[in-house]
Amino acid sequence: MNHFIINHLWANKVHKNLITAIILALFFPVSQGFAQIQFEDYFINQTMRVDLVFSGDKDNTEITFREVKAEPFWGGNRRMLTDPFNYGEFMLQVRDDSTGTVIYSRGFSTLYSEWQTTAEATQMKRSFDEVVVFPFPGKKILLELLERDTEGIFQKIYELPVDPAGIFINRDRMVPAAVSDIMVNGDPNEKVDIVFVAEGYTAGEMDKYLGDVRRFTDFLFSRDPFKAYRESFNIRAVQSVSLDSGTDIPGEGIWQNTPCNSSFYTFGVDRYLTTFDYRSVCDFAGLAPRDHIFVIVNSEIYGGGGVYNHYSMGTCDHVYSEEVFIHEFGHEFAGLGDEYFDSEVAYSDFYPLNREPWEPNLTTLVSFERKWKDLLDPATPVPTPEKSEYLNKTGVFEGGGYVTKGVYRPAVDCTMRYTATAGNFCEVCKRSIIRMIDYHIGK
Repeated sequence: MNHFIINHLWANKVHKNLITAIILALFFPVSQGFAQIQFEDYFINQTMRVDLVFSGDKDNTEITFREVKAEPFWGGNRRMLTDPFNYGEFMLQVRDDSTGTVIYSRGFSTLYSEWQTTAEATQMKRSFDEVVVFPFPGKKILLELLERDTEGIFQKIYELPVDPAGIFINRDRMVPAAVSDIMVNGDPNEKVDIVFVAEGYTAGEMDKYLGDVRRFTDFLFSRDPFKAYRESFNIRAVQSVSLDSGTDIPGEGIWQNTPCNSSFYTFGVDRYLTTFDYRSVCDFAGLAPRDHIFVIVNSEIYGGGGVYNHYSMGTCDHVYSEEVFIHEFGHEFAGLGDEYFDSEVAYSDFYPLNREPWEPNLTTLVSFERKWKDLLDPATPVPTPEKSEYLNKTGVFEGGGYVTKGVYRPAVDCTMRYTATAGNFCEVCKRSIIRMIDYHIGK
């Protein structure tokens, strides 16, 4: 059943059409092109970027408008404009203003939604910069943002009318930074476009940065399932020059002047490396066609972070830097959840046990039939004990999503559990990655 279609009908409270939606979802799945929009009817091959501010606390979200920008490149597939996955804590919808037709949609998550699960969010309000992008419309549109409610159903929380001919759309020249082609295999609209952004590399360290990007690229395509899809990717590197080398380490009193304002100790966790300055990340990433962003931080310390359809980040010179890269990219690219449960995190009740996680590689068994049940051997018990006969099989092993009980993962060992075993994605994660690649290239 196509839960994407049904959830959006609920989110708009059109309950009377539920039966029709179920029938359409059953007989016309999105993967076969049902209801896909003709790009030329609504868009031009550029990007519209809308900068917002997400504010709130544990239970409440408020969205404030900042500005609309025009960017020169659209890197997404021009045939697959509506999101078939139903991933993320939020959903962007773009409607044609005259007909109300959804002409673009994309699920995403944010650092803000992670912060909402921390203890701090129970005590105060905070604001986070957010950016959403979509093909530049040829006529007036209505931008809508939906957020999952306590039942996991998307509900509309914000809307913004936008006229693409408006005089206040920011059309300033882009930030000054060189862009290098690392690996270009074809039309951005038919490839997965990864843009690397330099963080903490001075002008004299740009050769090192480009070497680090090439090393990460080679590592990615030496591992399954990516190595079979090398020709489906384009890789570009933005040379965003830093005044200081390295990154902020608040726990050690180290503060560096860098273009993306990255920092360790996100939410108080020393290894969690992110930036709250997502706008600056997008300023640099917008210099090239992009589907996904990885920020390489010039540091030898272990750390990184990745948020679905947001950005991922990691350091370059730790012994496990390549492994962290592929793990964090798994979060950002394919929406994969963390399968570990024995490391420090700042979250509390990140996965409510009364609802199914949206991540494809985690389950609470609430709706397991929607996950990887089809990949199980009929003789494999659910839940699956960690006994020798199941160690190399796809199963349902308890422990994952930061907790030891109530959340289950597909394999005893996987890159999404141990970064030290990078390239050892389990079968469920491999399938999810391949599905995302196919979506981007319009297969």
